[in-house]
Amino acid sequence: MSAATLRTGHVGLNVTDLDRSLAFYRDVLGFVVLSQGSEDDRRYAFLGDGAGDAPVLTLWQQAAQPFEGGNAGLHHLAFNADSVERLQAYQSTLRAHGVTFAHDGVVAHSEGADSGGLFFHDPDGTRLEISVSQGVKGAPAPHESAPTCGFF
Repeated sequence: MSAATLRTGHVGLNVTDLDRSLAFYRDVLGFVVLSQGSEDDRRYAFLGDGAGDAPVLTLWQQAAQPFEGGNAGLHHLAFNADSVERLQAYQSTLRAHGVTFAHDGVVAHSEGADSGGLFFHDPDGTRLEISVSQGVKGAPAPHESAPTCGFF
């Protein structure tokens, strides 16, 4: 067996308030609700990218506390945008919805890199990244010796 045959199917996040998280991922980031349910206080939503019926992200209302970056487990969830223009559009939308950024706007992944993105948190504090693989040359890098996505 080889890990090269594995692909990410979807990512599941525990959330404290499904309605709040659903509004963020649907209305701010543009995910499409594929299905949702509630059975015996077990609320969830399956979200897609609009290109098909496969879930990309699932939200599970079963967390009692917000995300804690110091615990083992998820470090951050990264999404790729298809262009710098799309990345800038996300930046405008995020700002309009009052999202606080970990760094000021679009930053490089490392000093001198042409790749980079936006780093911010969802309503439960889960670290998120939206990035592009090229087109941000000259953007500041918040950390000289460590990848930008590593510490925020």
